[in-house]
Amino acid sequence: MTTPLPKGRDKTLCLRLYVAGESPNSVLARRNLRAAIAHLGEGEVNLEVVDVLRNPERGLRDGILVTPTVIRVAPAPERRVIGNLRDRAALLAGLAIPGVMDE
Repeated sequence: MTTPLPKGRDKTLCLRLYVAGESPNSVLARRNLRAAIAHLGEGEVNLEVVDVLRNPERGLRDGILVTPTVIRVAPAPERRVIGNLRDRAALLAGLAIPGVMDE
């Protein structure tokens, strides 16, 4: 069962994932985040991946101290989750994303 984003909020969910190259945790975080948001339709989510090894200034400017880190940029308020994002229920709850919870 898929839960739509609450009414009255922008339909586009904007997420930014900060990773460190192809480190094992970065690869897992990419995979786990994409799997967690797969239930959202095209146009409902915008995912930007920032590699802080290639663009360290961006990570510093955005206050990223640990990778992987995912930020819900929009809708406000901003929310952050750190780690490889393995626990889907914790990820969806931490970012306040409606979703399908594993039973």
